[in-house]
Amino acid sequence: MLTLITPTPPDGSITCASIPTTYTRVIAQELGMHARELPRLLLATTLTVETLLDEHTRLSGEEQIQILENALQLSPDPGLGLRVGRRLTPAAHGPMGYLASSSPNLLAALQAFQTFVPTRLSFARLELHPVDTDMVVECHFDQEMRPEVSRFLAETCAAAFFACAEFIIGRPVDEAETHFTHPDPGPDMDYRHYLPGRVLCASEQMVLRIPMTVCEIPNVLANHESYALAQTQCERLLAELRAHPHSLRRKIETMMLSYPSGSLTEEAAAAALFISKRTLARRLKSEGTGFREIRDDILARQAKNHLLDNRLSVDATAALLNYHDSANFRRAFKRWFGVSPDQYRLGHLR
Repeated sequence: MLTLITPTPPDGSITCASIPTTYTRVIAQELGMHARELPRLLLATTLTVETLLDEHTRLSGEEQIQILENALQLSPDPGLGLRVGRRLTPAAHGPMGYLASSSPNLLAALQAFQTFVPTRLSFARLELHPVDTDMVVECHFDQEMRPEVSRFLAETCAAAFFACAEFIIGRPVDEAETHFTHPDPGPDMDYRHYLPGRVLCASEQMVLRIPMTVCEIPNVLANHESYALAQTQCERLLAELRAHPHSLRRKIETMMLSYPSGSLTEEAAAAALFISKRTLARRLKSEGTGFREIRDDILARQAKNHLLDNRLSVDATAALLNYHDSANFRRAFKRWFGVSPDQYRLGHLR
């Protein structure tokens, strides 16, 4: 049995930016959106069309929930979440999906999801509990959302889970039983087109009931080498997230990298987080840093990388970093590294 619970989120929590843009792109595809229409899906987030298409971009929980809100505004279809979830095959979940699809059975895949789901959905937590002849998995969403969005997310997760489960056991999980917490949507919604087994609504908890015998069906496509490689990748990603749990600095860094170099202002960052500039400064101070320090660290790293590219002049590097006066860039660089850009390049390209 798999149980999903949505508890009250910690007050004032800010989730780490770890959610890939893959899920947002799938939503856009399901909505049939063209590139020129994508800004409508990205309203009230820090994303642009360019950053949405960048595989390295990561979203916070707040941004992902906002995108779900936007999707619901754009589509009147009550089955949108289920249709999106059905598109989310194991490959859509990156290293975690590869780990699950190469697992020896569905039980091992569930254990992979339990351990590594934070690398894909920062506000989700899973707990596994064997009960009698079933497996019980509790999923906690530490993010505030409206009931309509909660339904969207629950249906998406259920459909995505069964897509992965079918890949692993080689057939639909017809023995499953799904209980949703939302009211029965009526005859316009036929869950049989999207989910295997029996579906009930208006339950106290969202529950997917899966017999242990199904969880232990061997995965004929299991691959030990792929499993080991994917597990290593997932462990590295999880370690990176745990190094800065719920870090506001990480959030600001992600935002800065989504904007032209040096262009994100403290006021704009605070507005994107729905907090005041003073609150932003106070929270960053509690982490031992400040907005300008983060910006300088990023600019310094970018400047260093550009200078190690022998094709770029110092003036071109300054322009790339949005310094309108190369003299200002040279002074900033000397403050960061203690030497001029030309001296740094000579010392590292020998």
